[in-house]
Amino acid sequence: MDKFLLAQDENLSFKVSYQLQPIDKQTIDIYFSLPVEMGINPGTLNEENYFLSSIKTHSAYYSEQLHLPLVRSRFISQTKGEQADYRVNLNLFGYQIRIALDRDIKLILKEKTAEDFFPQAVELAEQTIILLKKLRRYSPPDKKLSAYFEHVDNYLSWFVEQSFLRLLSKGPKSSDFAQEREFISSFCKDESQYRDQCQYNSQTTIEDANRITNKMRLLQRLTEYGVVFKREVKNLNLNLKRLVRGGVTAVIMAFVMLLVLNARSTFTEVTVALIALLGVIYGLREIFKEDLTSLIWRKIQKGRPKWQNNFENNVTKKRMSYQTIWLEYITKTSLPPLVSELFKKRRRQNRQAARLLHFRSESKVIAKSFLPGYEEIQEQIYFNLTPFVRYLKRGEGRLYSLDGHKITKQAVERRYQINMVLVHTDKEKNQYLQRFKITLNRSEIIAIEEMDIAHH
Repeated sequence: MDKFLLAQDENLSFKVSYQLQPIDKQTIDIYFSLPVEMGINPGTLNEENYFLSSIKTHSAYYSEQLHLPLVRSRFISQTKGEQADYRVNLNLFGYQIRIALDRDIKLILKEKTAEDFFPQAVELAEQTIILLKKLRRYSPPDKKLSAYFEHVDNYLSWFVEQSFLRLLSKGPKSSDFAQEREFISSFCKDESQYRDQCQYNSQTTIEDANRITNKMRLLQRLTEYGVVFKREVKNLNLNLKRLVRGGVTAVIMAFVMLLVLNARSTFTEVTVALIALLGVIYGLREIFKEDLTSLIWRKIQKGRPKWQNNFENNVTKKRMSYQTIWLEYITKTSLPPLVSELFKKRRRQNRQAARLLHFRSESKVIAKSFLPGYEEIQEQIYFNLTPFVRYLKRGEGRLYSLDGHKITKQAVERRYQINMVLVHTDKEKNQYLQRFKITLNRSEIIAIEEMDIAHH
């Protein structure tokens, strides 16, 4: 199993995924080498603002096997266990289908030939049909339990239909595989008719793309209850920052009062000159107060963790794990030797002046055991690069070429490259390093390439 996985998420975001076992501890360090021409620095992109707006962590139960929740015979039985058990196990089943199906479809879409694409697509559809039949075989008669079942069944049916329609839409076209395409299309139609027969959604909702999509987003959140852990963000330096601000204010106020007393002793009575002098003193206080506070605070917080994500099981209310976060701009001298060596492996023409941004995540699992059938939880850290492209130039240009006696031109776009080194450290202090190159423009990530790999 890979120690970590880095993959593109949306147009301008990527995610880092890794697994954690009970009483486990892992550290992820990411070093971003951001070209100076991108205009990213502490003045244009504050670390705290970037973390709060563009870095999110998702933690949930995880299994490599799609069918694992069905191993437990009491999984969809309303006669064993409590209602909370039924709902959690049902949600676990639905969550695993969604994650596995999404992963498998992305893999199939990498197949460029119809000969490789369609057999895999049909096999995946057949597997999905079997899983949905197993789910629906145990529809509970209890009204309270049936509400949970309907939420999961409705959402999974819609998600499956959308996933396979997307697969057909983006896959290769070939008349030689009309039968396979028809099989998948019929499967999608059957799921749509099934939801209509169950009266899961009103006709008004079905006919409005926005309404049906928003409803399914809501159902998705409901079906994640007990599976995806509740996240609470804690600022670790809030009180310290208040102390620094108060200390700086006290020192400056003492200095200002000293100046005011000296000014009053110089002027025997209130004059325009005295009033002007006091105004200048208080004005200088406001100017230097903010600058001095900012300077001292940057020195004090350097190298310190800034936030903590606490993950809680929203069913049992037990704390499952916590994640400590560092994020700061650093200099080349602060780079670990192994990371510095990886950055130096770039071709000489690709080396350019860059700003270094360091992200660290230290995850620790508190729980001694997980739900039966689950030996791991998965953490996924999402990085949105939208703030990185805010100051990029559109870079539209023309490339001219000579075609015989005719001069042709074509439009070209300006692209930027972010070099990145990811370091994974497990609880035995073993390190796994990987260098990546992210190519992007103002609207999307063009490519994420793995470069040199080293182990230590």
